[in-house]
Amino acid sequence: MADNTAIPQGAVPENANDHCPGPESEAAGRAAGCEGCPNQEICSTQASGPDPDLSIVAERLANVTHKILILSGKGGVGKSTFTGQLAFALASDTDKEIGVVDIDICGPSLPRIMGCEREEIHRSANGWSPVYVQDNLGVMSIAFMLPDEESAVIWRGPKKNGMIKQFLKDVDWGAGSDGRLDYMLFDTPPGTSDEHLSVVQLLRESGITGAVIVTTPQEVAIQDVRKEIDFCRKAGVPIIGVVENMSGFVCPSCNGESRIFYPTTGGASAMCTELNIPLLGSIPLDPSIGRACDFGSSFIDTCADSPAAAAYIQIIDKIKQSVEPTS
Repeated sequence: MADNTAIPQGAVPENANDHCPGPESEAAGRAAGCEGCPNQEICSTQASGPDPDLSIVAERLANVTHKILILSGKGGVGKSTFTGQLAFALASDTDKEIGVVDIDICGPSLPRIMGCEREEIHRSANGWSPVYVQDNLGVMSIAFMLPDEESAVIWRGPKKNGMIKQFLKDVDWGAGSDGRLDYMLFDTPPGTSDEHLSVVQLLRESGITGAVIVTTPQEVAIQDVRKEIDFCRKAGVPIIGVVENMSGFVCPSCNGESRIFYPTTGGASAMCTELNIPLLGSIPLDPSIGRACDFGSSFIDTCADSPAAAAYIQIIDKIKQSVEPTS
């Protein structure tokens, strides 16, 4: 079966055929020597030669300190919810400037989660302006460009990839007084497809700080997270750690905990031990998280005494400790 993981430009894959022309060649995936190669499909579909826009993206994002991808193998595990709450928590430090890029082109949910779903994008001499939830927290999403909330985005890969490129090279993220952005978070769709390949390739020159991978405890989610981990390793994306979401339900009356999604194979903890990846923490189910997302508010601020809020805070502290140099 063909391996559809992105191939770093300029690098000949280890499993390539003899006489490989190289992924940057105009003949990549089409030359006679490419027949039968497991990388033929990805080489033939990715653009040949260096992308001239990579340097533009790198220049535009030169003042972004940390670029973090939020990934999940399976849909419905709470990845966008985690991205939104992570953004709110980071922005609680008013000395920090935070940007969030919603690259889930066909299912943009961050504007509702962050309380800005009816806003519009404005243009300036410096490019598109992100929508600001608060003074130090900006969001960019295709949802701001749709005529209404029920409009579907029915696009093939190239058009989605073009929109992601515009988010990176045409948006003026110079939020701080010195044009600095401390964190740029990328909310991605589930899986390892066009959007993931595009953002990894577009950020090649400017660099990716790392990825946070979100899962739930049951094996059906863990299986797909293993594929996401494999993608990160093949694409050269550092893994900051794994977050196990919906790990249990804490009763608000008696504080007893029940397992809703049973970890039949040990859940995220066992997987992280096996693969030597940090487990950042586990977040229990809390109905207030869903309500906070529906109303576009910070769950950590509105339900500070919740066990789930405490779990969020611990996980976010670990992320900050992982990416920010100690003084």
